[in-house]
Amino acid sequence: MATTTVPETYRNAVIAHIMIDGAAAAIDFYVKAFGAKELFRIDGPDGRVLHAEVSVQGATIMLGDAEAPLFSAPTTIGGTTVGLHVFVDDVDALADRAVAAGAELLQPPADQFHGDRTSILRDPYGHVWVFLTHLEDLTSDEVARRAQELLH
Repeated sequence: MATTTVPETYRNAVIAHIMIDGAAAAIDFYVKAFGAKELFRIDGPDGRVLHAEVSVQGATIMLGDAEAPLFSAPTTIGGTTVGLHVFVDDVDALADRAVAAGAELLQPPADQFHGDRTSILRDPYGHVWVFLTHLEDLTSDEVARRAQELLH
């Protein structure tokens, strides 16, 4: 019997479940590029990953091999409409590591108006990752004011 209806790992979060062509290789890439830890994996009889979970600095993401027509991988549909945001201790080091492992750097690390240092990368499987290191605590009013300054 469960002790809680929502496990602590998933509390107060929407857990991304990304679909990939080549999930086993993607897990290896995430370990190398992002320092991910594989939490568990369920392989199908054909060797495809039915379900797996990895953690990037404590942030859990679910993944598996894409099963058309229910799920498609970004590489089969020309891109993705989702950005995966993960806060990390050192965005500069992570970006360097990821690029060395084969990620495409879309935006180099830079301080942003919202108080975070941010970098955007695309993994070889078509998923876009936004990595952030928090720099300063701001009110929502201050973030909005700074955003307006950038727009004018």
